[in-house]
Amino acid sequence: MLIAALFGVFAFCLILGAPIGIALGLSSVVYLWLADIGLAVVPQYMFAGMDSFVLLCIPGFVLAGNLMNGGGITDQIVRFGNSVVGHVRGGLALANVIGSMIFAGISGTAVAETASIGAVMIPAMKKSGYDAPFAAAVTAAASTVGPIIPPSVPMIIVGTLTGLSVGKMFLAGAVPGLLLGVGMMITVAILSHRRGYPKGVWQGFGHVFVTSKAAIWAILMTVIILYGIVGGVFTPTEASVVAALYAFVVGLFVYKGFRLADLPRILVESAIGSGALVLLVGLANVFGWILTSEQIPQTIAAAMLSVTTNKYLIILLINILLLIVGTFMETIAALIILFPPLLAVAVKVGIDPIHFAIFAVLNLMIGLTTPPVGVCLFVAANIAKIDMGKISRAIVPFLICNILVLFLVSYVPAISLWLPSLFYR
Repeated sequence: MLIAALFGVFAFCLILGAPIGIALGLSSVVYLWLADIGLAVVPQYMFAGMDSFVLLCIPGFVLAGNLMNGGGITDQIVRFGNSVVGHVRGGLALANVIGSMIFAGISGTAVAETASIGAVMIPAMKKSGYDAPFAAAVTAAASTVGPIIPPSVPMIIVGTLTGLSVGKMFLAGAVPGLLLGVGMMITVAILSHRRGYPKGVWQGFGHVFVTSKAAIWAILMTVIILYGIVGGVFTPTEASVVAALYAFVVGLFVYKGFRLADLPRILVESAIGSGALVLLVGLANVFGWILTSEQIPQTIAAAMLSVTTNKYLIILLINILLLIVGTFMETIAALIILFPPLLAVAVKVGIDPIHFAIFAVLNLMIGLTTPPVGVCLFVAANIAKIDMGKISRAIVPFLICNILVLFLVSYVPAISLWLPSLFYR
């Protein structure tokens, strides 16, 4: 009865289109009221969920992304990508994917990447002769690279939940992220040749060199973050502060994309974005506590292990579950609710925790571009000024590509674990 009420209110809120945080909070309050448990539990567990040193990374990386985006870095990344591949058929779409792979080292969030890259690339692609649904689909699909290539906000959340090394996860995500990008570039190339999309003019290696000098500042941010964390120079939290300071200096003095007068606006935008994420973590923690008290995680684990204890079948079941959940639930909420019980199952059948974390996050990233409620689809469709039906059809080839990469990463652990094994003994 109580669990039915909890999930019933949660589902009803999602159907109404309420933000995921509101759905989690309201359903938790209804459960506590029906169970005659004091509502003082809500602030207690919200605070417990938010009271984590690692979560301080989120404001830092969000601010760094906003500073670099406001500083004109997005335009420089796009120019570099276009100078390298713009002369081949579908070159502007390929530049879109390359731009997202580079921008991934700044934002760490898929939605921010869709909005930033999409604002530049979707109008440019439409103007160059690409159809709007394809332009929007490429942008939304490529944004899933963001939280896989470091830094990654979802991986920071995983580290907070489980104590897994954020540095190891950052390294483990690098190769899968590159594979995801290469897979989407192959998909773009095939579709471009079949549909006869336009190609630009080769402007020479001199132009590539000039644009690379501008884009190198974005690439250096990722190098600084990874080297600092892996080399023990600073913690992930300190890395986010270093990233924000670096973005401020580069945006103000190198790219000169914003002025000091713009700083209050950027700070406010970053505070709102960070606050929304941390509030979601707090509300999801309340919801997660209720599930734990009702032994839902244990039930899920027991049910999966009762079906099979074969590692490869368990990986398949986890992938199917997370792909379904990712289509309607926000990534952070899904991680907080499902990651701990699924990690317990994974460890019992011999799956490395770091490997599991990578393919779990990748699963949920794919969900951001899966109809009917993929958040990145809504953002890209809004920029392209098309309805959800058109972008939902256009995204299908990219979903197939991303799912193929997902299963490759899931069943070949070395893809994720090779880099961490080189730096962590």
